[in-house]
Amino acid sequence: MPVNEAQRKQWSNPEMVANWERREPLLARVSRHVLSAALLQSGEKVLEVGSGGGKLALLAARQVSSRGRVTGADISHGMVELATTRAAAAKAKNVSFVVVDCQADNIPGGPFDVAISQFGVMFFEDPVAAFANIRGHLKRGARLAFACWQPVSRNTWHPGPVVAPFVAASPAPASASADTAPGPFAFGDPGYVRGILQEAGFMGIDRVAKTVTARISRDAVVANALMGAVIPPERLAEAMAAVEEHYAQMRIPETDLYRFELRIQVFTANSQG
Repeated sequence: MPVNEAQRKQWSNPEMVANWERREPLLARVSRHVLSAALLQSGEKVLEVGSGGGKLALLAARQVSSRGRVTGADISHGMVELATTRAAAAKAKNVSFVVVDCQADNIPGGPFDVAISQFGVMFFEDPVAAFANIRGHLKRGARLAFACWQPVSRNTWHPGPVVAPFVAASPAPASASADTAPGPFAFGDPGYVRGILQEAGFMGIDRVAKTVTARISRDAVVANALMGAVIPPERLAEAMAAVEEHYAQMRIPETDLYRFELRIQVFTANSQG
């Protein structure tokens, strides 16, 4: 099987792309933390890893001004098409999106001053190889800044443990443990992430834990929480009932909104060149 083929299929699924906008209200709560850590300057060339629908790349494009350039890289053709359409609608001439596997492919537009990512780096089959490839596209001394989740045990908004009994198991890559297999919480252990970055050649590694409070619709969170979960049709109703019970405690009284505590961590590092 080609590198990251399972992820390629998941993120290219037409249903995933069609429902992407439902996920974005949750993801948007984290964008300012990534951009603050990245310290973007006018005129810089920026790579976004796992650019999805392109909203973070468009924000970054404003910060680097017309003198700079942002390249959004994503493994999904559908996501790149969505992001490209948005960039055209925004008349953003200093941003472009490419279909690239950042673990193994050459990434056009480099060398870059900065690489950023918002929940886009936890899905590689070989994260050391991926970060080494990313580093190879950066200038000497370039900056890296990305957000990932703290462990699922600290993100009670995520009903993973609740739906686990109903989800059809999928095999993890031979090199990955259950805790580090590609997925949203694969980078929950800070020590594990530091080890990856060090082995990939990054230095000056720092990590800041943050709690982001989101008051948003349940729909936006469910779209994130059940992303990629394969629940047999005969068990779907039972699983969704368990999710509803889980979220009931988080509802803000007399509203249609829910209060979620998002436990994230932002990593920064420098490339040795």
